[in-house]
Amino acid sequence: MSKPNPLQMRELRLIQVYSNWEFSMAPAKFYAKWGVSYEQIALICSRSDSTVRGWFRSGKNRRYPTHNDLLHLALMDFLLEHFEEVPEQVLQWLNLNNLPNSRDV
Repeated sequence: MSKPNPLQMRELRLIQVYSNWEFSMAPAKFYAKWGVSYEQIALICSRSDSTVRGWFRSGKNRRYPTHNDLLHLALMDFLLEHFEEVPEQVLQWLNLNNLPNSRDV
């Protein structure tokens, strides 16, 4: 096993910034903006259809998305808005460049 990279001030600062990052999008806002189905939101967030339907209910049967769900929706919103602007190198780092026709979507 290789020796891990030591954390310097730069890395410690990035960890601090990332841990306080408020990047999120509510399911209702994503739904209204993109006209997606509950099933598509479930796919984006890796949730069941019934869980996502629960996010849109009111009353005692209402469910609430997790921070990770809100992050997934915000990232998907970013990609839908800016995918063509993302440099090819960044797509490679994120392993998004191997998608079939990723630039032709």
